Amino acid sequence: MERPQPDQAVYVISVAAELSGMHPQTLRIYESRGLLDPARTAGGNRRYSDTDIRLLRRIADLTAEGLNLQGVKRLLELEAEVIRLNRELEIAKNQIAEAVTEVHRQYRRDLVPIKQSVTLLRQQKRP
Repeated sequence: MERPQPDQAVYVISVAAELSGMHPQTLRIYESRGLLDPARTAGGNRRYSDTDIRLLRRIADLTAEGLNLQGVKRLLELEAEVIRLNRELEIAKNQIAEAVTEVHRQYRRDLVPIKQSVTLLRQQKRP
């Protein structure tokens, strides 16, 4: 059997609760507080992915360290923002590197090799 993709929502709430070590009601509370957004079937049933399970475990770790749910939500938002900004930074770095490379290519086109340059000859003095 083929393993589902990390973002593929395949687990019903009872399986997701068991995999994350939580009660199903806790998952519903996290969803109502905006910490989690599981996929829904056409009939409205929740479906959880491996990514959701990892997020639930991360929430459990943070609450075990003493953060309340509002603090967890804010921390998760900030972590997502850092990831987004790092991606943007990588894109900008790549664009700058490409621009520098293009400028260097242009310099090479503008340079004339010595063998092709115009040579000035000394004029001989006339008597």
